[in-house]
Amino acid sequence: MSMGDVFALLGAALAVGLAGGGSALGVGVAGQAAAGVMTQDPSKFARLLILQLLPGTQGIYGLLVGFIVLSNYGLLSGAPAGLATATGLGVFFACLPIAIGGLISGYAQGKCSAASIGIIAKRPEEFAKSMLFPAMVETYAILALLVSILAIMAI
Repeated sequence: MSMGDVFALLGAALAVGLAGGGSALGVGVAGQAAAGVMTQDPSKFARLLILQLLPGTQGIYGLLVGFIVLSNYGLLSGAPAGLATATGLGVFFACLPIAIGGLISGYAQGKCSAASIGIIAKRPEEFAKSMLFPAMVETYAILALLVSILAIMAI
């Protein structure tokens, strides 16, 4: 395995780990808020669950980028491509937008979801509007995903 392969593997690991960590934090924050509302009104479970799940997408985006890197460079099949160091560094840096963007946006989306869960607690008829707040954060996770995929495909 070359140093380029190591850098590419490190980029994939960061994409999966950091974006997944951001999702775990976000889903945890939203889940705490949802559990509190459930103690008062269990009939709101479905709406609360949807809001809790929204921050989980960043982890999926990081996983997608990780799989793209692993499959494009032979790391998934066990036959590494023997990337040059510069190419491996390019892949590493291409993974950073979703790694860092996923970490930050996953946690921020969890906080927005928790606030939206507060809306559902008091005004359940405002469910559609309450989803807009965490959805705005999702926009930046999607942009980070897009940049990472485009950069990886350009290498």
